[in-house]
Amino acid sequence: MNIRLLYFLAIFLISSNGFSQQSEKRLPSDNNPIFEGWYADPEAMVFDDTYWVYPTFSDDYDKQLHFDAFSSKDLVHWHKHERILDTTKVKWLRQALWAPSIIEKEDKYYLFFGANDIQRPGRDSYDPKNDINHYGGIGVAVADSPGGPFSDYLGKPLISEFYNDAQPIDQFTFKDVDGTYYFFYGGWSHCNLGRLNDDFTGFKPWEDGSLFKEITPEGYVEGPFMFLRNGIYYFMWSEGGWTNGSYKVAYAMADQPTGPYKRVGTILEAKEGDIATGAGHHSVVNKPGTDEWIIVYHRRPIPNKDRDHRVTCMDKMEFNSDGTIKPVKMTFKGVSQ
Repeated sequence: MNIRLLYFLAIFLISSNGFSQQSEKRLPSDNNPIFEGWYADPEAMVFDDTYWVYPTFSDDYDKQLHFDAFSSKDLVHWHKHERILDTTKVKWLRQALWAPSIIEKEDKYYLFFGANDIQRPGRDSYDPKNDINHYGGIGVAVADSPGGPFSDYLGKPLISEFYNDAQPIDQFTFKDVDGTYYFFYGGWSHCNLGRLNDDFTGFKPWEDGSLFKEITPEGYVEGPFMFLRNGIYYFMWSEGGWTNGSYKVAYAMADQPTGPYKRVGTILEAKEGDIATGAGHHSVVNKPGTDEWIIVYHRRPIPNKDRDHRVTCMDKMEFNSDGTIKPVKMTFKGVSQ
């Protein structure tokens, strides 16, 4: 056997051992990740008697040009709905389609998304030679069913400008008990809050005439999310860097959706010895008719280090008697039927 063949055999054995150390911990009944493929930034919803997950197709920006959705009756078996929206349906969208968020209103399904990764002139990240990306922001598409197909709703971005220095990305729509549709969004460590108008074509001004008020809590980076439980509004977000193992989820609590929000703590974070790294950009779903809650998030499998190689997972999320959230343990088992 020649030296070159021995070299490649050694590399193969090392690589195989690295992956087998992770895979041998998994059982055939394990449910994490919940479906195959590289997917990130998942938003989970329940429509009628079906669970839905809307993730980002996790790849390089120039390949991140469509959304798939996944549906399940039991949180174990998932059906893939391919290409519910892509760049051919949104004429102003050229690249970088990510972080979908969906809500139903009057039998229509509105899918909000970030597009084109727009930059602001004057920042280090802005490249005038690549000004193709300067037009974009948060868009919205609409469909008659949660599985699409979706079509562009406005023919332009819903938000294309910078307010309070928040990059217009990572939106989340929350319907309050009084019927108000609150709109959280923002990257670059700034979070804005607005109120959608009746037909979702724009926003209702606040009392001072502004469209958006900044509500950024300590540590906020991106990925806002909100849910209501027992009269408490839980505002959640991602911290750290999305490209590495520092990514994590933190939260605050308030008695109204507008805050103010004071950081309570971290609930999802990869630590030494864990089964994955870079856990974040999540959502939360409640099993209808119960007080059982599930956190849906992405993470990077070990030993993978590619920034875009992320998988979508679910784990139980539990509460203390005072309403605070217990730290979430990442598992291969996931959520059972």
